[in-house]
Amino acid sequence: MGCTFSGLNALYDAVNGGADVWINENRFRIVRQLGEGGFAYVYLVKEVVNDSSASTSGGGGGLAKKVKETSHLSDDGTYAMKKVLIQNKEQLELVREEIRVSSLFCHPNLLPLLDHAIIAVKTNQEGSWNHEAYLLFPVQLDGTLLDNSNAMKAKKEFFSTSDVLQIFWQLCAGLKHMHNLEPPYAHNDLKPGNVLLTHRKGQPPLAILMDFGSARPARRQIRSRSEALQLQDWASEHCSAPFRAPELWDCPSHADIDERTDIWSLGCTLYAIMYGVSPFEYALGESGGSLQLAVVNAQIKWPAGPNPSYPEALRQFVTWMLQPQPAVRPCINDIIIHVDKLITKFSH
Repeated sequence: MGCTFSGLNALYDAVNGGADVWINENRFRIVRQLGEGGFAYVYLVKEVVNDSSASTSGGGGGLAKKVKETSHLSDDGTYAMKKVLIQNKEQLELVREEIRVSSLFCHPNLLPLLDHAIIAVKTNQEGSWNHEAYLLFPVQLDGTLLDNSNAMKAKKEFFSTSDVLQIFWQLCAGLKHMHNLEPPYAHNDLKPGNVLLTHRKGQPPLAILMDFGSARPARRQIRSRSEALQLQDWASEHCSAPFRAPELWDCPSHADIDERTDIWSLGCTLYAIMYGVSPFEYALGESGGSLQLAVVNAQIKWPAGPNPSYPEALRQFVTWMLQPQPAVRPCINDIIIHVDKLITKFSH
């Protein structure tokens, strides 16, 4: 049946002309496409359950026998499936690494990988094979923080101070889980587009950090100019520019890089939760110039903002995280202590 990863297979159901996908022993019907980017496509899928698997798993379908955390199972059998088209060995290794890293995490504010498979697919060229990867996740249909922010900006709406802090606290909790692993892992691409929101009646939105394709062990020793340039090249490909820490733009030839690169991105994301844009995108929109210079010099400008405006303590909190020198930037445990105090002070 082609190449497998960890002995797993994903197969199209030929009877349905590709409308159904098998991920290992479980079958899913594609409902509709949710999004795409690069070589990846995300679909809403629904598990197809036969009578025997439903009866043996208590009505939860075949997937219920594989997933240890029952809260990750869908009541109606719907999930999100990411399909990645893989055209070379480098892309194959990146997907394998994303699967490996995703499997390390278990936290309510980190999107869990429920199942996965990689298969070989024959191309039109004789004797040539590519691969396709299938990654299965819980589905969150309220969109990303970026989607929600764009919709709110169009209506000139803002999150309340209380919701800002509650969303941010959840991101900190997920990030703390990653930073406290041994070795610590950095997300490396923390931004509103990688945060899923689920709206809950009478409660703050549920925030879940996703997309661990750029996550790597956080701590790196840079001891030469060539190593510094290699890190910068890697960051330019894997870390979104408006949220990228200064040391990843202009890395010294002798530096100890650690998980505080994520703290910079966290500060940018808090600003974006408040104002719907990264601080450095906003600064460039106001005065123009170079994004890299704005980041390296920590040029922060503040919009007029909602009326009434956000508390000055919240702005100071952002500035505290956006320290250009990583050695004086706070760590995630410091951030959580501070945000707890702000929640106590400003939440109602």
